[in-house]
Amino acid sequence: MPKTPIQTPHAPAAIGPYSQAIVANGLVFVAGQTPLVPETGKLIEGDITAQTRQVIANITAILAEAGCSLGDVVKSTVFLADMADFAAMNAVYSDAFGASGAPFPARSTFAVKQLPLNAAVEIEVVATLP
Repeated sequence: MPKTPIQTPHAPAAIGPYSQAIVANGLVFVAGQTPLVPETGKLIEGDITAQTRQVIANITAILAEAGCSLGDVVKSTVFLADMADFAAMNAVYSDAFGASGAPFPARSTFAVKQLPLNAAVEIEVVATLP
């Protein structure tokens, strides 16, 4: 099965030995995205709402490079540093994924002890190619 890496300057560069995304078997596997600003490589300033918006912007840029959008996402996994942030993250997530008009993707949400660079949220997704 061939694997095609996806790379865009409109999302943060990988901070380790991984690809922003991989296309395989008609699916796009987007690596977990944290709220890094692509132009600076630093965490966006702000609360969970600002951080979630940045994460979704990063995911959107990667999906666009692969030729798809949030409406093509079938599965997402959300990692939160603090479950007290769930409602605020969920509001931003709902607005972003609801705007596509597609059914919401299947989702899992986990509280984790710590995320890279002390981010408050990280999201990974799997999408289908149109």
